[in-house]
Amino acid sequence: MSARAVRPGVDGLLAASRARFVRVTPEEAYDEVTRSGAVLVDTRNAGQRAADGTVPGALVVERNHLEWRFDPAGEARLPEATGYDVRVIVLCDEGYASSLAAASLLDLGLPRATDVVGGFQAWRAAGLPVVPTGSGTTASASEGGTGSAAHSG
Repeated sequence: MSARAVRPGVDGLLAASRARFVRVTPEEAYDEVTRSGAVLVDTRNAGQRAADGTVPGALVVERNHLEWRFDPAGEARLPEATGYDVRVIVLCDEGYASSLAAASLLDLGLPRATDVVGGFQAWRAAGLPVVPTGSGTTASASEGGTGSAAHSG
């Protein structure tokens, strides 16, 4: 056994993931997106977005497509995947899955990836912009023919 104790299970994985980057508050994420051109990526599933609404201007990329859409060298990449230095801020529902997703983007070679503390629920609680269900103002990149089923998880 190593000298450094590693917590087993998902809690250990989450702690190890979060130790690799500096997370941002909803307000910090909003500022980065509006002032610095960071890409806010909403990885919540369609049911969550339908129930709670969306963030205006956020790019919707469901979790099982994220790595293929943000690999700057990949064939299924999005136009927003302009290079390895792009600032990607991942937003999930409560800030757990987004931490694992941000760590995965780090593994992909995107050193500026991070996530939002508290996720969409904290974003909404902070009074930041939310579009109610059915308004249709969020871009979706999870659907469409840019990636094959073998690459989309």
